[in-house]
Amino acid sequence: MSGPGLEVRGLTKRFGGLVAVNHFDLAVAPGEIVGLIGPNGAGKTTVFHLIAGFHGPSEGSIHFDGVSLVGLKPHAICRRGLARTFQLVQPFAGLTTLENVMVGAFNRVRDVAEARARAAEIVDFVGLGPRRDMPARHLTLADRKRLEVARGLATDPRLLLLDEVMSGLNPTEIEAIIGLIRRINAQGVGLLIIEHVMRAILALSHRLVVLHHGEKIAEGAPATVARDPRVIEAYLGEAVEGAR
Repeated sequence: MSGPGLEVRGLTKRFGGLVAVNHFDLAVAPGEIVGLIGPNGAGKTTVFHLIAGFHGPSEGSIHFDGVSLVGLKPHAICRRGLARTFQLVQPFAGLTTLENVMVGAFNRVRDVAEARARAAEIVDFVGLGPRRDMPARHLTLADRKRLEVARGLATDPRLLLLDEVMSGLNPTEIEAIIGLIRRINAQGVGLLIIEHVMRAILALSHRLVVLHHGEKIAEGAPATVARDPRVIEAYLGEAVEGAR
């Protein structure tokens, strides 16, 4: 029987003749930050879809806090304390920042006043307080990224899956998101992060897992993984070599 946290064993996903994820193992302990990296097309987002219930696995098991997630709908998985963000940020454009976060809060509460209070707290936490009444369509990309994180936090997760929340941001905005992730983790929330901004993922992660062609090719401490010849050849290349 699986223990606390996330445990993925032998996870495989086939789309016709294409094997997108092949016998993949992963564990995220409570409160841990794990980075999931690899080149485009490696299968990272498919792993997120499988964990969060958007796809069913062809083979393998997924347990969260000892309970199997296989066969559960995304909303049921979210209610169990596992939330995710999306690479393509699509808030409800006609709703305000606060109202968008309230939608996530209704995953846990049904009272409107309680949902509003919870959403207001989270909006302030992610740094969107001054724009709480602004329609989401008017937010900058950086603010929409914060809003996406806020919507995930509103569901009160114990584990949050972040899918490229730093893509498209400038260095100052990236540093702000790094700080936000650290504050989230300081509250006891575990994080599984897909990210191509390597300086960020190396700084944040307690552990790195590397996917290539749907298979795990490396796992371990960030500094160790960054020196792995297989990882350098498949993904990191001279960018990490020069950063040492």
